[in-house]
Amino acid sequence: MAQARNALQLLIGVEPPADLPDALPLERQAVTLHSPAGLSSDLLLRRLGILQAEQALIAANADIGAARAAFFPRLSLTTSLGYVSPAMAGLFGADHGAWTFAPQITLPLFQGGRLNSELRLAGLRKSAAVAEYECAIQIAFRKVADGLAGQATFRRQIEAQTRVVTSAERRVELSSRRYRAGVEGRLDLLDSQRQLHAEWQALLDLRRDELGNAVALYKALGGAMDDDEPATPSLGAVSPSKRG
Repeated sequence: MAQARNALQLLIGVEPPADLPDALPLERQAVTLHSPAGLSSDLLLRRLGILQAEQALIAANADIGAARAAFFPRLSLTTSLGYVSPAMAGLFGADHGAWTFAPQITLPLFQGGRLNSELRLAGLRKSAAVAEYECAIQIAFRKVADGLAGQATFRRQIEAQTRVVTSAERRVELSSRRYRAGVEGRLDLLDSQRQLHAEWQALLDLRRDELGNAVALYKALGGAMDDDEPATPSLGAVSPSKRG
């Protein structure tokens, strides 16, 4: 409990209130477990990792618009049902899940005449800032892909485990009746109760993992699941053209 309060204080920057509300059961937690339809990949531009890599590019006198056009895939993350879209799934090839997006260099990434539009992609990747930016984008899309994959499977797992728990409860009920009727021994009854507890624990673990996956996906999307807020803070004050 003390460690949790310390983590909360680090997050909000002040002493947590003493009268925090009581914890809720897992099934009543107010966490959105399923993504809305048609999520745009632009949400990932809010991620701190990508923002940090873009600031490194700015420090290297790079053109952020050209960098995004070259390395950042613009696509829909989810289908109309909220599951991972074919375009998103296609970013990672079947062979070991390798990144398959091919950047298109149509503009010079660096200003000030240090690089020109005739340079090849391999030459641009020699810059540490460009390599780190491309890596940050790949990590962001990988985490979103993992979150959407979990979203698609946890519900089915929980539904299946719920049926297992129902069957285990039925077994306990029947064993209890048979025990009272003298048909079964106490050991059989205890075994059915032990099995029910184990199945309940498995169901709770799945629900906890589903919540954790939803939180991880929310973080992977930059802290939002809608396009109402601006994707990135203004970079105009630090753009290369305005620096002395």
